[in-house]
Amino acid sequence: MASVTIRDVPDETRDELAARAAATGRSLQEYLRAQLITLAGRPDVDVLLAQIAERKARTGSELPADKILRHRDADRR
Repeated sequence: MASVTIRDVPDETRDELAARAAATGRSLQEYLRAQLITLAGRPDVDVLLAQIAERKARTGSELPADKILRHRDADRR
């Protein structure tokens, strides 16, 4: 597996991350590794927005957000 080094992390940031790691019973390395894996598993915001724009252009969808949300929420009542 590859290694990653991050330099110039502010002390407050490191301390907060270490506290979060300790709260979950993990080392800082284990905690950050899990966070990086989770982050990498999520789509990048810019890529996601480009995919949405491409899909809208391809399908010609013009539904406004409020109508989409009303349809989504209709099944939740």
